[in-house]
Amino acid sequence: MATVTSKTLARTAAATSSTTLYTVPASTTAVVTDIQVCNSAANAATFTITLDGVDLIKTAAIAANSTASFELKQVLTTTKIIAGLASAITVSFHISGVEIV
Repeated sequence: MATVTSKTLARTAAATSSTTLYTVPASTTAVVTDIQVCNSAANAATFTITLDGVDLIKTAAIAANSTASFELKQVLTTTKIIAGLASAITVSFHISGVEIV
């Protein structure tokens, strides 16, 4: 029987070049359920998030001092990655989901 565990998949400040935020562990399937993107700066920024090299959110604008929320159900299999970047390091990513082993 499979074990399903809710967890934080990533919680980190963005880099200005594409960086791996999460890699699905061996013998595991992950389901991404929520993505929160926060811009804590007084200036607007942009961000991109990819799932296994495919753009999920591409160069999206985020206003100064604001948060954008996305609810989704995206399945990723073993070794697949979530990557992201932003135009400023004041942007942070909070990604939640479940791992199924």
